Amino acid sequence: MKATRTHAIVLRRTNYGEADRILQLLTPNGKCSVIVRGVRREKSRLAGGIELFAVCDVVINKGKSELGLLTSARLVCFYCHIMKDYDRMQFAYTAIRLVSKASEMVDGSEWYDLLAEVLASLDKLLIRLETIQAWFYLRYSALMGYELSLWHDTDGEKLSVDEAYRYDVADKGLRMVSCGELASSHIKLLRLMATRSIVVISQIGGIDDIINDCLSVAREHAAI
Repeated sequence: MKATRTHAIVLRRTNYGEADRILQLLTPNGKCSVIVRGVRREKSRLAGGIELFAVCDVVINKGKSELGLLTSARLVCFYCHIMKDYDRMQFAYTAIRLVSKASEMVDGSEWYDLLAEVLASLDKLLIRLETIQAWFYLRYSALMGYELSLWHDTDGEKLSVDEAYRYDVADKGLRMVSCGELASSHIKLLRLMATRSIVVISQIGGIDDIINDCLSVAREHAAI
């Protein structure tokens, strides 16, 4: 049997038989399903290497069926702090669910990178949850093929620093309106989120007053 070693994030765990477990994994090469023999036994050496909210190093043997056989697993990064905050834990589950479904429709290694960065950021409790959420929704939309335009409005005109905008659900873009709640500071932050890492965004000062507006735009555009 051909063996493959890779990093993986557990998307789903399902008990199977008396002591086995079937895992759905997300790897840099896409999704795969594997069976882990005897992992639910008390003395299993594999149990500690396939936690949720973690990046794991696994060895998968290709079997006769569609299921691979996981023969080795160790934790590379276990993001245990996520479970200390209910809201962060719930969003971690949301991100896993959305990425799992999306990766079936749109293939690409970017899904692994996206989820790995979100989990790592959720583990850093000093990074605001709203920042992580807004960043995720923007990147999720882009990977799904409907990136939010942050340079032109719904009429095709260039966004102006002197105008106010509002997100238009019907046209899935920013529309110029006199009483719009989105100013140049919002657009600047959204542009940074579309191109920079979460850690970089978290180091920007003065965004507390606008992050919730940006999150609302990103969530609406992602249609979540």
